[in-house]
Amino acid sequence: MKQNLIALLCGILFGAGLSLSHMINPDKVLNFLDITGKWDPSLLLVMLGALPIPFLCFRIILKRPAPIFGDKFQLPGKMPVNTGLVIGSVIFGIGWGMSGYCPGPAITSLGLGSSESSIMVASIFLGFGFYNWIFLRN
Repeated sequence: MKQNLIALLCGILFGAGLSLSHMINPDKVLNFLDITGKWDPSLLLVMLGALPIPFLCFRIILKRPAPIFGDKFQLPGKMPVNTGLVIGSVIFGIGWGMSGYCPGPAITSLGLGSSESSIMVASIFLGFGFYNWIFLRN
């Protein structure tokens, strides 16, 4: 229960950060991606401002024997680059470039009642289902 509450609070903080930095505004994101047109570098500043925090904190936190609210650290292992990863990355990039949403901001925008983000989130779940249907059938 405590871990779920911490996860909820982290999600709320993440969503607030996305909202505050305007990363939930698809026009702002599309202007960031449009380096030959109306390029808006402000999201680059948001990312550059956010990266040092986990870089420093991970080094400090991982020196602990265990997390404060868990039994052990759950870290991803190294995975090779494969065809599925490349195809998924291309699909993600195309979707991001077409809509101006990536998953976090799209889910955050659901709270604003945005029909665009509703379509995006529904598309994400359809993609999950399609992947499972094609690749995980037994």
